[in-house]
Order: sequence, then C-alpha cells, then structure tokens
Amino acid sequence: MGQARWVVVVPVKRLRAAKSRLRGALPVVPHEELALALAADTVGAALACPAVAEVLVVTADPVVTATVGAAGARVVPDRPDAGLNAALRHGVEVAVTDGDTRTWVAALTADLPALRPAELAAALHAVATGPAGVRRFVADAPGTGTTLLATPPGLPLDPRFGVGSAAAHLASGAVPLTGAWPSLRRDVDTAADLADAARLGLGPATGALTGVVAAGPGPAGHPG
Repeated sequence: MGQARWVVVVPVKRLRAAKSRLRGALPVVPHEELALALAADTVGAALACPAVAEVLVVTADPVVTATVGAAGARVVPDRPDAGLNAALRHGVEVAVTDGDTRTWVAALTADLPALRPAELAAALHAVATGPAGVRRFVADAPGTGTTLLATPPGLPLDPRFGVGSAAAHLASGAVPLTGAWPSLRRDVDTAADLADAARLGLGPATGALTGVVAAGPGPAGHPG
C-alpha cells in the first residue's frame, strides 16, 4: 500500500453558538474570540501534519471562513446547517467527490488547541496501517467523547458525534485507537479542560488569549 492521502474534515459552528459550556472561561475575552482561537489552533496543527494532504473546514461563519482560509484550509459552506454530523457528511461528500479513490478521510473536532501535528500523524498512521476496511476513532481524555474519527477509502465515515459519542461510534462498528496522544485527546469544553490544555502547551491563537503559549518549537507554533 502506498502512503495514505488524508483529507481532514473539521466542522466549526457559528462562533456565537460554539462551545457554550466554555462561555465565561476567560472573563476579559469575548467568547467568540476564544471559540475562534480553538478552531484556528486545531486547523493550524492539522495543516502542519505531514500526513494530511488537505484540511477541509465546514462552517457557516464568515469570520471562521476568513481565518482558516487565510491559514491554508479549504472552506466549504455548511449547507445542511443541521449540526456537526450533517456538516461532516457534507464535508466528506465534497472531499470524496473532488478527490480520488485513494482518499482517506478523518473527522476532527475543532476544539483541540494543544494539538501536536506529530500526534495526529501517529493516529492517522495507526489507521492506515491497521486492519483493512475498519473505521477507527480516538476517544477524548474522559473516554466518553470522540475527537477523531477516520475511515479508509470507500467506507462511509458514519459520524455519531454528540453526547456519548465514543460509545455510539463503538456500537456502530468503529474500533478505538489506543495510543496515548494527550494533545489529540484533550478537547476543550470547560474552563478546567482549557487549563489542562494549557498545561500541555497551547497553540498560538489560544495562547495569545490566555497568556500561556506552547512550551516548545513546532510546526505552526505547536511543539512536535
């Protein structure tokens, strides 16, 4: 098998509606700015990942569109406008239609501000070199949610994101990946999650808002 060509699809809600449980986590920072920073750092890390051929962001928010588009992501409108799973299905349809038969597709949540490109690459490599014809997922740090869902060419992604998504993905036939990958598992829903992500080392956008920056050099401001 040749090297897998990955398209990473990142759905981003309208900023005013995104990350509602995180509202007020940084009292002096407008909530929309924090939500945008989380998405920008996630997309930046994915763009810096050597395994990723394209990052495709699905959003209806013009500020998100301008920000991630300027960073190098491809942006498609969230035409279904019916939640994350519908956005992901739309993004995958675009990616597969415009791609080729070797396209591998992964869904990545937009709230991973400490994400290291090397950890994302390791997870994608584990999928590509694992058993054929199997969807794989990475559970979040608590083990109940999902941060990454990946599928080989020709197999539907079948996203089940939402409350209890790890169990939902497992029940759908997806197999969990077991690598440690702390930055890939550390999604941010609450102020406590943000503090945990800061201890791992934040990307440049979120770090600029919190005053906590990444601890070491790496692509796009992230440690490798």
